[in-house]
Amino acid sequence: MSAETFPTAAATPAPPPAPAAIRPERSAAAASRAALRALIRRDLTVLRKNFGEFVGRTIMQPLMLVFVFLYVFPTIGQGVGAGTGRAGESAFATVLVPGVVAISIMFQGIQSVAIQLSQEFGYTREIEDRVQAPCPIWLVAVARVLSGATQALISALIVFPIAAVVHAPGVHAHLSVHWWVVVTLIPLACVAMTSLGLVLGTTFEPRNIGLMFGFVVLPLVFLGGTYYQWTRLGAVHVGGFHWLQVLVLVNPLIYIAEGMRAGLTDAAHMPLVAVYPVLIGFCALFLGVGLRNFRRRVLS
Repeated sequence: MSAETFPTAAATPAPPPAPAAIRPERSAAAASRAALRALIRRDLTVLRKNFGEFVGRTIMQPLMLVFVFLYVFPTIGQGVGAGTGRAGESAFATVLVPGVVAISIMFQGIQSVAIQLSQEFGYTREIEDRVQAPCPIWLVAVARVLSGATQALISALIVFPIAAVVHAPGVHAHLSVHWWVVVTLIPLACVAMTSLGLVLGTTFEPRNIGLMFGFVVLPLVFLGGTYYQWTRLGAVHVGGFHWLQVLVLVNPLIYIAEGMRAGLTDAAHMPLVAVYPVLIGFCALFLGVGLRNFRRRVLS
């Protein structure tokens, strides 16, 4: 009998294999946190390898300020406040030491972010490697801000002992540390200044970075309460309007310097109920603008 007499049944096709359940080993949030830690660790590793250069860059300007104003000038009889003798010079030292700590935070915060970004967006194009990290673009910028804030914090710890002891004989800064102010204000100031560095680094083109120091940084320093107290600016007025005391309120450095005076001395200072909220506001403003600019520069 032929095979056609008994046709075989059509073979039933085998069911397709069930798709393998592929689950990521970690969530997107966990991957972003790991990338953030790696970016910060990378920056701190570079800092550790170049720590000597970092220290030299950090202490040079503050050391020159306190050496000239608090050692050389009083020694040759031309110190600020010399008209009232060593008492006046010591009063100026009390005002200057917190100001020196404040500008060290500002300079280190701006340099560690703005200068680095100008290089990474410029000829090195290192930013292209950073944004390939498995995290959102904005988190790359936050990592830069946090690592810069760490460097600004270290600079404050280095500069304060120097500013406190480099004085001429008979000149003494009357320091009284209020720890709750110091511990809360310094980290806030570091984040505020590195956030400002993010704004400047994403605003100025690498070839114009010198303009940043001439038109932004220097006015911040001289109108930021480094050498004087904000409470004393009331003497500068026109027709009873204390215009300079009002004008400097747009300068974030004035709040850091006054906060440092509140934390390190018993000298007159701006009320802390104004210092903290305004610094938090500056942090939010600078960080928001900086993140927007950073994303725009990266995607352009």
